[in-house]
Amino acid sequence: MLLVRPSKLSDLPQIERMARSDGPVLHSLPPDRERLQQRVNDSVHSLRADVDCPGEESYLFVLEDTASGQLHGTAGIMAVAGFSEPFYAFRNEVLVHASRELKVNHRVHALVTSHELTGRTRLTGFYYDEAALGRGMALPQLLSRARMMFIAQHRERFNNEIFSVLPGVTDDNGRSPFWDAVGFKFFRRDFAEMELASGGRSRTFIAEMMQVDPLYVPLIAEEAQRVMGEPHAGARTNYRCHLAEGLEPDHFVDLFDAGPVLTAQLDVCRSVRYSRLHTARRGEVSGDTVPHLVSNTLTADFRCLLVDLPPLMGDEVVLPPEVADALEIVDGDAVRCVPLNSEGAR
Repeated sequence: MLLVRPSKLSDLPQIERMARSDGPVLHSLPPDRERLQQRVNDSVHSLRADVDCPGEESYLFVLEDTASGQLHGTAGIMAVAGFSEPFYAFRNEVLVHASRELKVNHRVHALVTSHELTGRTRLTGFYYDEAALGRGMALPQLLSRARMMFIAQHRERFNNEIFSVLPGVTDDNGRSPFWDAVGFKFFRRDFAEMELASGGRSRTFIAEMMQVDPLYVPLIAEEAQRVMGEPHAGARTNYRCHLAEGLEPDHFVDLFDAGPVLTAQLDVCRSVRYSRLHTARRGEVSGDTVPHLVSNTLTADFRCLLVDLPPLMGDEVVLPPEVADALEIVDGDAVRCVPLNSEGAR
């Protein structure tokens, strides 16, 4: 059985293995044991804390095969992006240059450094082991959307606006066309080096060294323009998971590699909008079924998994005993449920 649960320190060797896997470098999941240990520690402490409003808490969840104890993915949340320092991104703007005398009216696409995302809740650290689990969408959606089930249950810990920054296009050598055309001219450091040094891209040195005037897109190399807003090949699964949840590409691209930034209001996210609390009872499931995300209502002992269930019409839900055991619940406990394909669900 595959389920999503909060990470713990004993997971560190496997999390480090995933952070060092082939694919895009995730600045929120750096291949550095000390920083990964800090991420897990921060998550453990955040889950234990009494929280009335979102602050500097961060959470890291893992996808575990309960039969073997093998981990096959990670997904995280930062309660507030840029809690101690502004979170910067490029905002897409259209600037109008006009001259009545010359009878010229020209609209120019420009990128403007912005910290509008500061203060929003951020989804981070998504990794899914396609080599081990295949390329279907059900399991990566479980991993990505389980954290949304956690948010739905613990709304006081998060803001009403969320976003996610996905890795942008890089080549097989880790070279970013956008960074080479823009960022390198200010920092004179390679993209991979800056990825690890940025520490989540909220460092004040970005504001100190990056240009503050609009960056006119037609002046950027064509190769860099082509990749703006495009996800890395290794991030396309996550991109599709976000779209299935209800996030959409917005006005922003990443400051480093121009990767896509997806945003949403929590209330339009499907795992929040359509999930409901039900009273759980152990029993045999019968009739026509569809996949559901089902989670318990706990915090430090949060669990979420996929279960085939009939459409839920009342307040009670019947769960197979092995599912109830995995969720660590007893009869009468509340569980949160939502159909995996939940658009239009009731």
